[in-house]
Amino acid sequence: MRLLLIIALGLILGSSFLSCLGTPEEEDHLDLWIGQMLMVGFRGTDLKEGDPFLQAVRDLHLGGVVLFDRDVPTRSSLRNIVSPQQVQTLTAQLQAVAEVPLLIAIDQEGGQIARLKAKHGFSATPSQAQLGRWDDQERTRSSAREVGELLASLGINLNFAPVLDLAVNPDNPIIAALERSYGAEPDRVERHARWTIQEFHRAGVLSAVKHFPGHGASKEDSHLGLPDVTHLWSETELEPFSALLSEQLPDLVMMAHLYSAQWDETYPATLSDAVITGMLRQQLGFEGVVVSDDMKMGAIAQNYSLEESIELAVKAGVDILLFGNNSSSYDPQIAQKAVNILRDLVESGTLSRDRIEQSYQRILDLKEKLNKLDVNN
Repeated sequence: MRLLLIIALGLILGSSFLSCLGTPEEEDHLDLWIGQMLMVGFRGTDLKEGDPFLQAVRDLHLGGVVLFDRDVPTRSSLRNIVSPQQVQTLTAQLQAVAEVPLLIAIDQEGGQIARLKAKHGFSATPSQAQLGRWDDQERTRSSAREVGELLASLGINLNFAPVLDLAVNPDNPIIAALERSYGAEPDRVERHARWTIQEFHRAGVLSAVKHFPGHGASKEDSHLGLPDVTHLWSETELEPFSALLSEQLPDLVMMAHLYSAQWDETYPATLSDAVITGMLRQQLGFEGVVVSDDMKMGAIAQNYSLEESIELAVKAGVDILLFGNNSSSYDPQIAQKAVNILRDLVESGTLSRDRIEQSYQRILDLKEKLNKLDVNN
């Protein structure tokens, strides 16, 4: 399967493919560009031909999907993951209908935040906090190697890990309390994250570091509302991001749904040009793909309409809009709604075609990088 994906991606990213796309005057490729900007969660463990989500992947040109073990809206333990063989089959079904090879993502941080659990036949791995306490390079590399090789064997090519948040608030309900941080010291977080990303890359798996510009000081969970870290966040929280980005190690950066008047007096980080374009791109020099955290989390959905949040996020510099579709409700039409909103924004002149094409090109470059990682392994 991996060889077929490599060949397909090579053909897609080759000059013959790019030339056949033509120019906007020759043919309208806006829907392709828009579709590649979307990463969507779905229900199902086995998607047969004719499944509505498979049709959406194909017809809407979706760029990525995200897998979960639990279905939060129904409180069910059945969502996308049953067993290793089943996940392999599912990812193959998804890739088989995709026009451009998909990014298939998961949160496999270790410890409590692991979608691939022992009850489904997968090996447990230590939390980032435990690895930070051990502070042993070989233990961290071994754990990351195990995760990377597992994901690659399942057809999962993107891990939303490692977490670069500093555990500066021990009572933080979503970072420290869940053992998701390597520690409170920037250098400890930096070195363990470096070892982890390097092992993911050796396995042929991309890495998305999170949550920029730092979620470790918050007192609230952004799944439930918008945390205000104006008087809590410090520039020290940027240090792991700055160090690793200077080495061009992270493949993607995931935004934090946080507000701070230090960054932007109006918008939270995910919707802020000052944070994404100013801090991340201009100050830290990141030129790669920016992915939102789930756009349906309470921090965003409670304060902005779907139309507003999509417009603001893309204007701010987000390249991939993540709709995990696994918060308080499930919307089988979320991908089509997002496509319609983005097309309307372009057709009205609110967003330029150039802005959409910019994200599309970054995503293609990322998929070409994935292809090179696979070829080297």
